[in-house]
Amino acid sequence: MDNIYLLMIIALAALAIADLVVGVSNDAVNFLNSAIGSKAISFKTIMIIASIGIACGAIFSSGLMEVARKGIFNPGEFFFQEIMFIFMAVMITDILLLDFFNTLGMPTSTTVSIVFELLGAAVAMSLLKIGAANGDFSDVVNYINTSKAIQIISGILLSVFVAFTIGAIVQWISRLLLSYNFEKKAKWVGALFGGIALSSIVYFILMKGIKGTPYAGETFDILGGMKIKDFLEAEVVSIVIVNFILWSLISYILIYFTKVNIYKVIIGVGTFALALAFAGNDLVNFIGVPIAAWQSYEAWVASGIPAAEFSMEVLSKKVPTPTLLLFISGIVMVTTLWLSKKARYVADTEINLSREGEAKERFQPNFISRGLVRMSSNMSQYFNSLLPKKVKAQMDRRFDKPVIALSQDKTLKLPAFDMVRAAVNLMVAGILISIATSYKLPLSTTYVTFMVAMGTSLADRAWGAESAVYRVAGVLNVIGGWFGTAIIAFVAAGTVLTLINFGKGAAIAILLFTAILLLVRNYSAYKKKAKELKAEDSLNRAESSSIQGVIEESANNIANVIKRTNKIYTNSINGLSKQDLELLKKNKKQGAKLSSEIEDLRNHLFYFIKNLDEANVGASNFYITTLAHLTDVAQSLEYIGKVSHTHVHNNHKKLKYNQIKELKELDIRLEKLFSDTQQIFESRSFEDIGSKLEGKNDLFKLMSDKIERQIARTRTEESSPKNTTLYFSILTESKDLVEVVFELLELYYSGHDSTIEPARIEKPE
Repeated sequence: MDNIYLLMIIALAALAIADLVVGVSNDAVNFLNSAIGSKAISFKTIMIIASIGIACGAIFSSGLMEVARKGIFNPGEFFFQEIMFIFMAVMITDILLLDFFNTLGMPTSTTVSIVFELLGAAVAMSLLKIGAANGDFSDVVNYINTSKAIQIISGILLSVFVAFTIGAIVQWISRLLLSYNFEKKAKWVGALFGGIALSSIVYFILMKGIKGTPYAGETFDILGGMKIKDFLEAEVVSIVIVNFILWSLISYILIYFTKVNIYKVIIGVGTFALALAFAGNDLVNFIGVPIAAWQSYEAWVASGIPAAEFSMEVLSKKVPTPTLLLFISGIVMVTTLWLSKKARYVADTEINLSREGEAKERFQPNFISRGLVRMSSNMSQYFNSLLPKKVKAQMDRRFDKPVIALSQDKTLKLPAFDMVRAAVNLMVAGILISIATSYKLPLSTTYVTFMVAMGTSLADRAWGAESAVYRVAGVLNVIGGWFGTAIIAFVAAGTVLTLINFGKGAAIAILLFTAILLLVRNYSAYKKKAKELKAEDSLNRAESSSIQGVIEESANNIANVIKRTNKIYTNSINGLSKQDLELLKKNKKQGAKLSSEIEDLRNHLFYFIKNLDEANVGASNFYITTLAHLTDVAQSLEYIGKVSHTHVHNNHKKLKYNQIKELKELDIRLEKLFSDTQQIFESRSFEDIGSKLEGKNDLFKLMSDKIERQIARTRTEESSPKNTTLYFSILTESKDLVEVVFELLELYYSGHDSTIEPARIEKPE
């Protein structure tokens, strides 16, 4: 039986490495987003700076390991066997929970997950112990470090409001002083901002870096015999003032003599500082539990007492974490940072929510986001009405954004926000995290950095009338996910602990195997999703400035739509004939995906028209009509896919043989039409459209005949209203689909002129 604990230690070590990989994928968003979003520094340079920060932070992080040992529960109330079960339940739950959020591309808090997993597992074990002893369940408070747990949880939750508010205030003041023309300001202005930002960030580095090293306890005569850590806490004001003066001078020298962009320096130093904070503050979330388990195992082996009787009071004492383990953890984290694609997927969520101007909105508005936006808009109008007109006009000028005339896809390649906002994000997040660290609070770096970014976005007027409801909905979704993390972590860890407690080794083996299967499944699902995003059949936006240019450029889009139409329509008929629910489910999703892509093209219409001159207005009419036809095609396919899936999903009667036979005949005729149309557009042989148009009346007559046959069957032999409704729905929608395809062919047949060279918009350098 004793060997099971050694195997558990090995399993926990493997889980720690896996958790590091999953955790970095989730938390890279915290320190990379400001630099990536502002595009102030090249991506490679950002990664190098962040890697150095992570390596330093990992080595300096031993102080906060106490949270895993005694921050949530009272270890003296548990025996070694119970502690090992708690730790195993926490690690299995943690890795699955984080990987689930990463796969969704949602940033969640590793701190919240580990805290509530420890709490859930400890509460479950406490209840099991009390129940076995026929005790009073109210005694559970004796097992939990309630005061520390409440302090940690309240600090984490409070950080959401504080980070958002402070970020908004600092950004508003910064923009008011610097405006969007910050690079044209007097040199002393940049030096002053650099002094404030860099002194804040450097003090944060001192708090996070030096206080975690063995040298923090050393005394020096130059410090009046004080320890370094005591000096940093006692002389805050002096250190900040000296720091500010020093960095203001350095900033002025860099700006005046070397022409260095001080904002890029701030972003580089800030990225390093937040990467250091992430590793120092969050490393406990990934390896704190396995290290505590290993140290518990060492103490138990040395004691010679049975595992079910050895008290874990030893965890109440402060035990230094071996530097080698921290170093190895740092290497794993840096390697993951460079290789993880999920990290960049998670980062996109925050960058798009804080992006300046329009973006592809991932979240749909809801009644809460609409209500908040409406209330905020009314409040803003009220307070604006109280300001004198001159003051309001001057303030508005400070927030005037420079206008760059580019098409939408070029706009999206511009920075998501400018360097001032990036610098404020890093500065404010660094200050808040350093304050929390000085009080030994494992603050959620995810909460702080995300909410600071959202606060600065709001203050910077990045959420306009066109995007506010989507952005607010996105923030609410992410925050809801955070609270969901806490609840899921608590319940899941408690459930896993209960299974392990009753099943012992067999339960642990089954749970580990299940965890591996789920991780592999999530990885496969993510790869599949990534491939879909890069699919060859995705639609491209038009940029041409003439009808012939639009015809030439949009031909591939039409070919792709028709190709996918052919597949979706055929799968709908095949799925109905075979009662294949899985095929119909996938087919329904493909129809929705096509509709979404065409909707993206419609959203690009504004930029397309803006780029046209008056001489080529006809191109916009042609493009609008084309998009309208493509929209109709997508809607018909979506409807056919939906009603087919619903019919089978609700277990209604299967279509009769004659009905299926007639639908397959129609499918074969449509397959020929779609294939020929696809070939015409792929080869640009628009002169062949005439011959295809000749078969239009025959195809319509075929569908009309089938509708009449079904009417006759309904009067005489049909007994299923659901079958009749489905069959008529497919036929009438198929008729609409065919009509739209022929209208599209006629549009291109009449619009194409092979004697005219297609004109295109000149792309800016």
